[in-house]
Amino acid sequence: MRVGFQGEPGAYSEAAVFEHYSEVAVSAVPCESFEQVFNIVKNGDCQYGVLPIENSLAGSIHQNYDLLLQNALWVVGEQYLRVSHCLIAKPGTHISDIKTVMSHPQALAQCAGYIRSMPGVKVEPVYDTAGSVKIMRSQNDSTIAAIASKQAANIFGMEILAEKIEDNQANFTRFLVVAPQPVHPKANAKTSIVFTLKNEPGSLFNAMREFATRGIDLCKIESRPLVGTPWDYLFYIDFTGSTENEPVQQALENLKQFALMLRVLGSYPSKKPAANSSPNPPNP
Repeated sequence: MRVGFQGEPGAYSEAAVFEHYSEVAVSAVPCESFEQVFNIVKNGDCQYGVLPIENSLAGSIHQNYDLLLQNALWVVGEQYLRVSHCLIAKPGTHISDIKTVMSHPQALAQCAGYIRSMPGVKVEPVYDTAGSVKIMRSQNDSTIAAIASKQAANIFGMEILAEKIEDNQANFTRFLVVAPQPVHPKANAKTSIVFTLKNEPGSLFNAMREFATRGIDLCKIESRPLVGTPWDYLFYIDFTGSTENEPVQQALENLKQFALMLRVLGSYPSKKPAANSSPNPPNP
């Protein structure tokens, strides 16, 4: 089974692939961009794609919310990954040598406090955590360090200067699994939807009431600008339950009556973050 992820080998998204599919043989396929992950699933090169959607410290990955709407794929699973960052440099480098720290913007945000403790250090955002180690290795400059996983340091033969540098140890990233066809769980499920509403008083309250009156727990709500219509918004909602359950069916049917657009992104088995989740994938 082939599963696409964004980043270089050693990226946290690769770790999420191996953790989610720990009980089956899987080949993790690296992609340059999130768009490419969607494309290789749509064209059949991979059966699934795994994409980060939110982090417990740095918040949502907005680009992937937009891509969920733009692509005709279904959300079929979720995975929580404990993220533990390392400061990585060329062998023989001392922390006092470092003048620039590079990594993915989300990782830089998650380690902002640690970076501030390094006098005179500037940050350089790049496309991927593991990719920052690859870039750092290619440059003959011992003043550059990268923030990534232990696995990335091992893959590229670099030295770990410091471990667990994230600002809070309760650092988890939630990933969504996408596929061409939906799944239909009945129990212990979660559903993701996106919809738009008329810009008028009480519209969002009325939408939320459809779930509240049926005892459906809203896990997350995210608003995104509606492109082409300034100051109107898309609302992405995750809630407990499956479209196979009657209360969910009733809520969605009523929501259709006043939503300008409603799309079910998918129902899928619900997972919880595990305190002992490892950010390092096993050898495939």
